[in-house]
Formats: sequence, C-alpha cells, structure tokens
Amino acid sequence: MVRTRTVWVAAALMTATLGAAAVPAQAAPAAAARAAVVCPTGWGSVDKAYTAGTMAPVRNARTGRHDCYDRLVIDVPGAAAAGLGYSVRYVDALYQDGSGRYIPVGGGAILEVRVSAPAYDPDTGAPTYPARAAQPLPGVDLTGYRTFRDTRYAGSFEGETQIGLGVRARLPFRVQRLDDRLVIDVAHSWTATR
Repeated sequence: MVRTRTVWVAAALMTATLGAAAVPAQAAPAAAARAAVVCPTGWGSVDKAYTAGTMAPVRNARTGRHDCYDRLVIDVPGAAAAGLGYSVRYVDALYQDGSGRYIPVGGGAILEVRVSAPAYDPDTGAPTYPARAAQPLPGVDLTGYRTFRDTRYAGSFEGETQIGLGVRARLPFRVQRLDDRLVIDVAHSWTATR
C-alpha cells in the first residue's frame, strides 16, 4: 500500500512539474521568433535598371511570400547574372511594347518589370513561356499575399519581356540578378518592422 501511494505521488508530482515546464517552453520561442524579425530598409521606390542582355529565354515566373516582403522570380535558365539586364519602375499605367495597347493591372500601384531576355526561342520564334498578353501570369496565385495584388503579362518584343506587377501601394522594392533568374522583392511597408 505504501509503495503504491509513493508511486502515485511521484507520478502526480512529475506530471505537474512537466506540465508547468511545457507551457513556458512552447510560448517563449514563438514570442522570441516574432520579436526577432527585423525587416530590411533603404530599398527605396525609385527606378532600378541594369543594362545587359541575354538570348537565353524566359521559361517561368513564380512568386513567394516572406515575413517582410513578397517576391517575384523570373526564371531565365542559362543566363549568367552579369548578362541579365532589367528595368523595374513604378508606372501610372502599363502599355504593351510595340502595339502601345493598354493593359489594366489591379492594385494601388503598378511596377513595370522588363527583363532583357526573350520569352521565345530566338532561333525558331516558338514561345518558351506559356503566358498570354493581358492575362495573369500562368500558375501564379496571389491569394494571401500582403503586398502583391495582380500580375499581367504584357508580352515579349525585340528580346525584352514585359510584366505588370500590381501592388497594394507604392512601396520600397529591390532587384537581384542571380544566375538563371531575376528576383524582385516588394516590401510590406516602409518601416523596419513586419
């Protein structure tokens, strides 16, 4: 009887101790992770460009959500970072190169993204990216994004591919050239907190 009572008392004490210890251990990392996110600042919203060009064609465009910004990636397999030219700027409206056709883009502001790479095979003229002019980018779903509101493919003309990116407001952005891709990040806000 004494032995059984000792086992039950020990079990009750261990359960109470473990239960009390488990609550703060789980709550502390979540609060620390939330407080530890410091967003980059200083990107600005002025035009950004790099003069270069490649004959490697655009193959895909995709997006991603991050703590501090939304990201657009344009895949150009075979393009070296040094040869990947671009122009990214805020515009009042998006007009298709060549035709001048107006393409509506949703959102509070529009970023015009130009990549100095064709979206077609330079030898055959066959499309390498399955987008259609004035339509959203294929395979891109912006549900749940904090900054991105819309994407529109404007076309590929004379070796340059043009995309309209609708964002919530005129916010800071950065452009990164990497081998095989161009990355455009648009911040969620102007401040250093998420």
